[in-house]
Amino acid sequence: MALIGKLIMSIEISSSGDVFHDIIRHKPHHFANVSPDKIHGCDILEGQPGAVGSVMCWHYTHDGKRNMLKEVIEEVDETNHKIVLKAIEGDLLNDLYKSFKIIFHVEPHGDGRQMATFTFEFEKLNPSVPYPTAFMDYEMELIKEMDAHHMTSK
Repeated sequence: MALIGKLIMSIEISSSGDVFHDIIRHKPHHFANVSPDKIHGCDILEGQPGAVGSVMCWHYTHDGKRNMLKEVIEEVDETNHKIVLKAIEGDLLNDLYKSFKIIFHVEPHGDGRQMATFTFEFEKLNPSVPYPTAFMDYEMELIKEMDAHHMTSK
């Protein structure tokens, strides 16, 4: 069984790519306002919000368990509304994965529609560790909630 994997999931959103890119890059704390049952906070520990090399710390609940995840911003692409986050500490790394990277981007999908895409690149600690499909579902639910919130607050 392979220890290195990649999962990709996309969802159509009503908001523009600029909105999501801006929230994830510069205002990640907004997720706690929209989904307080899932996200309890996001702090910038090092660097400037949204800058490559900055370190963010997320406090969240997933599968009924409170978790923490520190990520460093590895790459930002304004044109393609893309941000690459590498996990450097937290429950995902301690318990399940040797490495974990989240790539988020939004791209046009014809007829003015937008697709938000998450890509997870990871290496499992051992063959018995499951693929992170439940965490992918969790991330997609957050995007749906943020999209619905943004559309109703226009």
